[in-house]
Order: sequence, then structure tokens, then C-alpha cells
Amino acid sequence: MKASRRHFIATGAAGIAAVALGSSKLGAAHHEAPAAGETWFDISLAQWSLNKAFWAGTRDKMRFAAISKAEFGIRNVEYVNQFYMEGFSPAITAELKRVAEGEGVRSVLIMCDRCGRLGDPDPAKREESVQAHVPWLEAAHELGCHAIRVNAFSEATESYGTQLDRTADGLRKLCEIGDTYGLSVIVEPHGGLSSNGAWLAALMDLVAHTRVGILPDFGNYGDRRAGLSYDGHLGTQQSMPYAKGVSAKTFGFGVDGEENTMDFRRHMEIVKDSGFTGFIGVEWEGKEPDEDTGVRLTRDLLVKLGGRL
Repeated sequence: MKASRRHFIATGAAGIAAVALGSSKLGAAHHEAPAAGETWFDISLAQWSLNKAFWAGTRDKMRFAAISKAEFGIRNVEYVNQFYMEGFSPAITAELKRVAEGEGVRSVLIMCDRCGRLGDPDPAKREESVQAHVPWLEAAHELGCHAIRVNAFSEATESYGTQLDRTADGLRKLCEIGDTYGLSVIVEPHGGLSSNGAWLAALMDLVAHTRVGILPDFGNYGDRRAGLSYDGHLGTQQSMPYAKGVSAKTFGFGVDGEENTMDFRRHMEIVKDSGFTGFIGVEWEGKEPDEDTGVRLTRDLLVKLGGRL
């Protein structure tokens, strides 16, 4: 698809400005300007924030919704499929639903990992990846979520345009299936080219499906493990026209209660200025303080900035 490669090149220069200004036709339905001085978004809790406790078994993964409400006062949850993959069945989904409904907690989305590469060079493996996501679409539908979160991975040694074409192929097929469930399929910047805001925006335009979107993540623009840098504020700005959720990742806090590893408030200004009024998820990923404290500090900062519990 030579046209898509030309599209990426354009997006990488003058096209960036258009993306930043929100020119996309795929903007989320939540994009309406909030009234001044009012709360303007709902706070959710990403299960990954407590991943150490769930992996260790010191917290019960089946009671995540109850934990979110009782211990953190957050009534909207974002599940991580990795915690449920071993022995996954409809019975697990049913129990998660029972707990969430019993607590009056909203299930927002399922974050899907370890499902292959939607942009795999091998068409058969791309299709395998698409099909590997289907059980999570079914679970998300049963739970009442609005979306699943996926990764946009291809073969890193291939060119930008080639990765764009291949990933768009797999992602569009998954969106078509997601549409039959009434679910969106949203991509998180999560390493490789998916952490390049211009490439990610070009992917959205190439897929061009009403169910496709982005989950901007404040800490995931640029690939630190691969030594690739990318301006996080620019990445957030480029992603917001396509956003169907936001991940407010934090790594550390000062004594003033402010995130001290990034300009967090600037990220939030970009989100607010875009007109977004959907769910913004707490996603603590720091080493210190402990997970519980990190979640509470992130929650409290989001409340200060207009979040609803």
C-alpha cells in the first residue's frame, strides 16, 4: 500500500500539525468541552497499578472491582487479561461480572497482552493474533466494557510504512469483529513504533474504522528499552483526536503531591483542551512508594484536576 507510506511521511512533517489540531474524523464521542470549574472526567483504576500484589497472590484478582471500591474509592475498573489467561473460561468472566455488579462498579475495558502481533509479517499469524483477541472481546462484552485495549506490534526491522500497512490490516479486521460486539478496539502506545505519536495517528487514519481509537499513556511515548526518545506531550497531543480513554501513568511523587518525573499537569491540560470527557485511568508504575500509596497519590492528583470518583 504505497499510499499509506506516503501518508506516514506527510504525517511526520506538516501532517503532525494537523493531527495536533484535532483534524481527525475519528474523534471519540466524549469530545465535548467541559464547563469551567466543574469535574470533567471519571477516574478509573488500571489493574496493572497493583500488578505486584496480583502476581504474588496477596490480593485476589477475582475481587479486583471490590478492592478498587473499598480500598481506593474508585468505582470504574480496567482489567488486565494477563492475570486471567491461565485457565480462562466464561466462568471467570461471570465471577468478575458478579463481583463488579454487586459492588456497583463499572467495568471500563480489558487491557489485552500476549495475543500475538496484529502486524505480523505472516498473514496467517496476523489472523491468529486477531482470533486470539476474540475471547477478550466476548469477555468485555459480557462485563459491559466499552473497549478492549490492544498493542500495535509488527516486525521492528521492517520500514515504518511496511509496519503501518501490516498493523492496519490486522487492526481493521479486529475492529470489524469488535463492531459486532459493540466494542471499540483502542491502541496504547506500548513500545516500538506504537510509541511514536505520528505513526500511531497515521495508523488510525489508515484503519479508518469507527471502532478504532487510541488509549494515550503519559509515560509510554518513546521506547526507553530500545533507546528511542519521543516528546511525551507531543505524543499525547497527536493522540487525543482519536482518544477513547486515557491512561494517566505516574512514576513518582514529591512531598507536594505532584508527579515529579514529568510535567503531569501539562499532559492533563492537553487532554482537557482536546475536549475529552471520558475515563482517565490511574496507572501507577513507580518503584517507590508502594503500590497502594502510588495509587492513592495518583487518584488524589486526578481529583484535584477535575476527576470524579
